[in-house]
Amino acid sequence: MKTLLILRHAKSSWDNARLADHDRPLNKRGKEDAPRMGRLIRKEELIPDLIITSTAERALATAEAAAEASGYEGEIRRTRELYLAGPETYLAVLRKLPAGAQRVMVVGHNPGMEELVELLIGRPERMPTAALAQVELPVGQWGELDEETKGRLLNLWWPKELSVRD
Repeated sequence: MKTLLILRHAKSSWDNARLADHDRPLNKRGKEDAPRMGRLIRKEELIPDLIITSTAERALATAEAAAEASGYEGEIRRTRELYLAGPETYLAVLRKLPAGAQRVMVVGHNPGMEELVELLIGRPERMPTAALAQVELPVGQWGELDEETKGRLLNLWWPKELSVRD
């Protein structure tokens, strides 16, 4: 069994209309929610073996803040492939991972996050900004993961549902 943590980037800023979409930073709420989700990861003892993120500024900032707050000390792997990616791209990236990584977190964007969750668990789930899904996958190796793999949603957290201290 493998565990996939699916984290949608935290709320981003639209203050600077001249910025390219890829370069939009987190807004005030996003800067609060990203570490809040990291603290949740630590509290739930879900610190990943590897974090893979889209290269978009808002996704990278979310990954870094969550990683720091969770106590994660490993590599944050950045890949442009996950920028606005669909579920097939996430699966392709995950299939290349080493067998030793038991728990992996991906950080990206909607609609790809919701589509990935739906593909893996067989039903739609809403993924607002900074939502975190924990999916158990019935595979021994990441290379076995495909569109037919049916995982089990163990938890789905939304930052607004957490207590202020989380």
